[in-house]
Amino acid sequence: MPKKARIEKTNAARLLDRAGIKYGLVPYEVDENDLAAGHIASQLGEPLEQVFKTLVLEGDRTGHFVCVVPGNAEVDLKAAARVSGNKKCDLIPMKELLETTGYIRGGCSPVGMKKPFPTYFHSTAMDFPYIYVSAGVRGLQFKIAPADLVAYTGAVVADIAKTSLQ
Repeated sequence: MPKKARIEKTNAARLLDRAGIKYGLVPYEVDENDLAAGHIASQLGEPLEQVFKTLVLEGDRTGHFVCVVPGNAEVDLKAAARVSGNKKCDLIPMKELLETTGYIRGGCSPVGMKKPFPTYFHSTAMDFPYIYVSAGVRGLQFKIAPADLVAYTGAVVADIAKTSLQ
């Protein structure tokens, strides 16, 4: 029987360990040309609406904040601005992601950013016993109870996404 490859723990995983939060680390095959949630969901064999993506936005009043939305949706900028106390907001430019969060596109986790940002989870996260979010590197997802993740990040649960046409 082949020996199972050891999964290297990420900084985000160590933070959850320290907080006593249960999770699973689930590897998937990375496709550099397709970093979309749909690719990850198909690799995991899970519904797209259960695989969440972590997006970093900047508001005109509060600065940076994080939205965690289902893979089959896109962030609703008007709703995100409203719940975060901004008049308007937008996704940060991709080139600013690493400097702002410490993470790269396709490996941005709501856990363990360079500094804590206000975080908002789309309400459908709470519909599932577990969801998938990035564990902080491409090719690795957390399988985690949404309530635990919301509590750990101090997030607000709100309707911040609109289903995209896929």
